[in-house]
Amino acid sequence: MPFPTVDSVPDSSSADVLAIAAHRDDVEQTCGGTLLRMASRGLRTAILDLTQGEAGTRGNSEERAREAAEAARLLGVGWRQALDLPDGAVENSLENRLKIVRVLRLLRPRVVILPYWQARHPDHATVAALGYEACFLSGLTMAPAISHPLAPALNAPQAPLAAPQVPHRPFKIVYASLYADVRPSFIVDITPFIEQRYQSLMAYRSQYANQPAGGGLFVPEEEIRERTFAEARHYGLLAGVRYGEPFVQREVGLVDDLTLVPVQSI
Repeated sequence: MPFPTVDSVPDSSSADVLAIAAHRDDVEQTCGGTLLRMASRGLRTAILDLTQGEAGTRGNSEERAREAAEAARLLGVGWRQALDLPDGAVENSLENRLKIVRVLRLLRPRVVILPYWQARHPDHATVAALGYEACFLSGLTMAPAISHPLAPALNAPQAPLAAPQVPHRPFKIVYASLYADVRPSFIVDITPFIEQRYQSLMAYRSQYANQPAGGGLFVPEEEIRERTFAEARHYGLLAGVRYGEPFVQREVGLVDDLTLVPVQSI
């Protein structure tokens, strides 16, 4: 499925919700159902993968690019691209923050989803801080000049773009906490979308189909469905729905009407 490049965004506000992740398939595992739910409400969704999968035990970057496009189609995502950060060695550097800033200023999302800041994979924890700091930097008028973040992938010259880069800072940052041992701030009900969410994950045949490579590291294919549904069922039960995805927000919430607060207490 072809996606518009970072320079062919049709208007100045092309994503309501942007999920930023270290690797292709991270979003499908942690917040794919939420993106489906947002799309069903008419919101525009986008995914920015920071690496291309060149260091993975299974598959290669070309395979994962094709799989990511198919997964995005299943998730109803209108824009998806991958940066060129090194897989397995993502760093929170100014250069990398500026690459993300370029995307933030073009897509201008109201909400950004990041991975939770404590994780087994170092890239995931790094992206939580990297993404947050990029969101802050994106709002600064005097931020340094930003060159094209997708130039290596697109064989484009590394030169500052002529188009003006209007500062933009997302209103809300939330952290997808599915694999973190932490109490969620809130749950998104993904019950109507659980099957499609699962299918988007299984689009990554190079990662999840049974094969000799990584046999001792990866969950057997026949167990993935059970685990995926069980995790979503657990978080759904916490919120009184069938299937859910958990999120953490750092700031306190605000309630306008106590009679409309969801989730029954007793």
